[in-house]
Amino acid sequence: MTTAWTRKTWAAIAAGLMVLAAVATLALGTEPSQADTTPSITPEPLTDHRHEFTDDVRAQVRAKPDGRPMGVANLRDASNLAVVEITIEPGAQFPWHTHPGPVLVAVKDGAGEGDAAFVFVFADDCEPRPYEVGQAFVDLGKDVHMAYNPSDQDTVVIAIFLAAPDADAEDPRLTVPVPADEGADLDDKCGIERL
Repeated sequence: MTTAWTRKTWAAIAAGLMVLAAVATLALGTEPSQADTTPSITPEPLTDHRHEFTDDVRAQVRAKPDGRPMGVANLRDASNLAVVEITIEPGAQFPWHTHPGPVLVAVKDGAGEGDAAFVFVFADDCEPRPYEVGQAFVDLGKDVHMAYNPSDQDTVVIAIFLAAPDADAEDPRLTVPVPADEGADLDDKCGIERL
Protein backbone atom coordinates (compact mmCIF):
# COMPACT_ATOMS: atom_id res chain seq x y z
CA MET A 1 0.00 0.00 0.00
CA THR A 2 1.41 3.37 -0.98
CA THR A 3 1.05 6.05 1.67
CA ALA A 4 1.00 9.69 0.59
CA TRP A 5 3.35 12.11 2.28
CA THR A 6 1.15 14.97 3.28
CA ARG A 7 2.09 18.47 4.34
CA LYS A 8 1.32 17.21 7.84
CA THR A 9 3.98 14.49 7.51
CA TRP A 10 6.58 17.00 6.31
CA ALA A 11 5.54 19.44 9.02
CA ALA A 12 6.17 16.65 11.57
CA ILE A 13 9.63 16.00 10.06
CA ALA A 14 10.44 19.74 10.12
CA ALA A 15 9.21 19.95 13.71
CA GLY A 16 11.44 17.00 14.61
CA LEU A 17 14.47 18.75 13.10
CA MET A 18 13.59 21.91 15.04
CA VAL A 19 13.36 19.87 18.26
CA LEU A 20 16.77 18.33 17.53
CA ALA A 21 18.21 21.81 17.00
CA ALA A 22 16.63 23.01 20.27
CA VAL A 23 17.97 19.99 22.19
CA ALA A 24 21.44 20.55 20.75
CA THR A 25 21.22 24.23 21.66
CA LEU A 26 20.23 23.45 25.26
CA ALA A 27 22.84 20.70 25.60
CA LEU A 28 25.57 23.06 24.48
CA GLY A 29 24.40 25.98 26.61
CA THR A 30 23.96 28.29 23.63
CA GLU A 31 22.31 31.61 24.34
CA PRO A 32 18.89 32.13 22.70
CA SER A 33 20.25 34.95 20.52
CA GLN A 34 22.86 32.53 19.15
CA ALA A 35 20.25 29.82 18.61
CA ASP A 36 18.28 32.20 16.39
CA THR A 37 21.25 32.39 14.01
CA THR A 38 22.06 28.67 13.92
CA PRO A 39 22.44 27.58 10.28
CA SER A 40 19.55 25.42 9.11
CA ILE A 41 19.03 22.20 7.19
CA THR A 42 15.90 22.20 5.03
CA PRO A 43 14.51 18.95 3.58
CA GLU A 44 12.23 19.23 0.53
CA PRO A 45 10.58 16.03 -0.74
CA LEU A 46 10.98 15.37 -4.46
CA THR A 47 8.47 12.55 -4.20
CA ASP A 48 5.12 13.47 -2.69
CA HIS A 49 5.02 10.13 -0.90
CA ARG A 50 7.14 7.06 -0.36
CA HIS A 51 7.03 5.16 -3.60
CA GLU A 52 6.37 1.48 -3.16
CA PHE A 53 8.05 -0.98 -5.49
CA THR A 54 5.34 -2.96 -7.29
CA ASP A 55 7.59 -5.98 -7.75
CA ASP A 56 9.39 -8.18 -5.26
CA VAL A 57 12.60 -6.14 -5.01
CA ARG A 58 15.64 -7.42 -3.18
CA ALA A 59 18.99 -5.70 -3.36
CA GLN A 60 22.50 -5.80 -2.07
CA VAL A 61 24.27 -2.48 -1.71
CA ARG A 62 28.02 -2.55 -1.25
CA ALA A 63 30.20 0.45 -0.48
CA LYS A 64 33.85 0.92 0.44
CA PRO A 65 34.43 4.50 1.59
CA ASP A 66 38.04 5.69 1.49
CA GLY A 67 39.98 4.14 4.38
CA ARG A 68 37.21 1.72 5.43
CA PRO A 69 36.46 -1.93 4.76
CA MET A 70 33.74 -2.93 2.31
CA GLY A 71 30.30 -2.58 3.89
CA VAL A 72 27.24 -4.48 2.73
CA ALA A 73 23.52 -3.89 3.17
CA ASN A 74 21.28 -6.78 2.17
CA LEU A 75 17.73 -5.64 1.51
CA ARG A 76 15.37 -8.61 1.57
CA ASP A 77 12.48 -6.22 1.13
CA ALA A 78 13.40 -2.85 -0.34
CA SER A 79 9.69 -1.86 -0.08
CA ASN A 80 9.71 1.91 -0.32
CA LEU A 81 11.75 4.64 -1.94
CA ALA A 82 11.87 8.29 -0.87
CA VAL A 83 13.75 11.09 -2.62
CA VAL A 84 14.56 14.29 -0.74
CA GLU A 85 16.47 17.43 -1.74
CA ILE A 86 18.24 18.85 1.30
CA THR A 87 19.58 22.40 1.48
CA ILE A 88 22.31 22.83 4.09
CA GLU A 89 23.28 26.38 5.03
CA PRO A 90 26.97 27.25 5.54
CA GLY A 91 28.18 25.72 8.82
CA ALA A 92 25.01 23.66 9.37
CA GLN A 93 25.59 20.26 11.01
CA PHE A 94 23.47 17.12 11.07
CA PRO A 95 23.23 15.37 14.45
CA TRP A 96 24.79 11.92 14.85
CA HIS A 97 22.32 9.46 13.35
CA THR A 98 21.58 6.29 11.39
CA HIS A 99 19.02 5.36 8.71
CA PRO A 100 16.64 2.38 8.34
CA GLY A 101 18.30 1.50 5.02
CA PRO A 102 20.94 2.68 2.55
CA VAL A 103 20.95 6.23 1.22
CA LEU A 104 22.38 7.25 -2.15
CA VAL A 105 23.62 10.84 -1.88
CA ALA A 106 24.50 13.19 -4.76
CA VAL A 107 26.06 16.59 -4.05
CA LYS A 108 24.10 18.79 -6.46
CA ASP A 109 25.16 22.35 -5.65
CA GLY A 110 27.46 24.23 -3.31
CA ALA A 111 31.08 25.32 -2.99
CA GLY A 112 33.16 26.08 -6.05
CA GLU A 113 35.18 23.59 -8.05
CA GLY A 114 37.83 21.81 -6.01
CA ASP A 115 36.28 22.80 -2.68
CA ALA A 116 34.36 20.54 -0.31
CA ALA A 117 30.64 21.23 -0.25
CA PHE A 118 29.70 18.39 2.09
CA VAL A 119 31.65 16.47 4.74
CA PHE A 120 30.60 13.05 6.05
CA VAL A 121 32.01 11.65 9.34
CA PHE A 122 31.65 8.09 10.73
CA ALA A 123 31.51 7.90 14.54
CA ASP A 124 33.93 4.98 14.76
CA ASP A 125 36.87 6.64 12.98
CA CYS A 126 36.04 10.38 13.16
CA GLU A 127 37.62 10.90 9.72
CA PRO A 128 36.14 13.76 7.70
CA ARG A 129 35.32 12.58 4.16
CA PRO A 130 34.83 15.63 1.91
CA TYR A 131 32.67 15.62 -1.23
CA GLU A 132 32.52 18.21 -3.99
CA VAL A 133 29.66 19.25 -6.23
CA GLY A 134 29.15 16.55 -8.85
CA GLN A 135 30.30 13.72 -6.57
CA ALA A 136 28.10 11.06 -5.00
CA PHE A 137 28.45 8.44 -2.28
CA VAL A 138 26.57 5.61 -0.61
CA ASP A 139 25.61 5.80 3.06
CA LEU A 140 24.77 2.23 4.10
CA GLY A 141 22.72 3.74 6.92
CA LYS A 142 23.59 1.36 9.74
CA ASP A 143 26.80 3.03 10.97
CA VAL A 144 26.40 6.08 13.22
CA HIS A 145 27.52 9.20 11.36
CA MET A 146 27.06 12.96 11.01
CA ALA A 147 27.66 15.45 8.22
CA TYR A 148 28.07 19.18 7.73
CA ASN A 149 28.53 21.97 5.22
CA PRO A 150 32.09 23.33 5.60
CA SER A 151 31.72 26.00 2.92
CA ASP A 152 30.48 29.58 2.85
CA GLN A 153 27.68 28.72 0.39
CA ASP A 154 24.48 26.70 0.68
CA THR A 155 25.02 23.05 -0.20
CA VAL A 156 22.26 21.07 -1.89
CA VAL A 157 22.24 17.27 -1.84
CA ILE A 158 19.78 14.79 -3.31
CA ALA A 159 19.19 11.80 -0.99
CA ILE A 160 17.53 8.62 -2.24
CA PHE A 161 16.41 6.54 0.73
CA LEU A 162 16.08 2.81 0.02
CA ALA A 163 14.06 0.46 2.27
CA ALA A 164 12.31 3.50 3.73
CA PRO A 165 9.65 2.64 6.32
CA ASP A 166 6.02 3.31 5.43
CA ALA A 167 4.98 6.87 6.29
CA ASP A 168 2.32 5.43 8.61
CA ALA A 169 4.68 2.93 10.31
CA GLU A 170 5.18 3.06 14.06
CA ASP A 171 8.55 4.74 13.41
CA PRO A 172 8.42 6.34 9.93
CA ARG A 173 11.63 8.36 10.28
CA LEU A 174 14.18 8.35 7.47
CA THR A 175 16.85 9.60 9.88
CA VAL A 176 17.17 8.24 13.42
CA PRO A 177 19.26 10.45 15.74
CA VAL A 178 21.29 8.87 18.52
CA PRO A 179 20.39 9.89 22.10
CA ALA A 180 21.61 13.39 23.01
CA ASP A 181 24.16 12.19 25.61
CA GLU A 182 25.67 9.71 23.13
CA GLY A 183 25.80 12.47 20.51
CA ALA A 184 27.60 14.79 22.93
CA ASP A 185 30.14 12.04 23.71
CA LEU A 186 30.71 11.50 19.96
CA ASP A 187 31.16 15.25 19.44
CA ASP A 188 33.89 15.21 22.13
CA LYS A 189 35.52 12.07 20.71
CA CYS A 190 35.58 13.42 17.15
CA GLY A 191 36.31 17.07 17.98
CA ILE A 192 33.01 18.33 16.56
CA GLU A 193 32.16 21.82 17.81
CA ARG A 194 28.44 22.47 17.56
CA LEU A 195 27.27 25.93 16.59
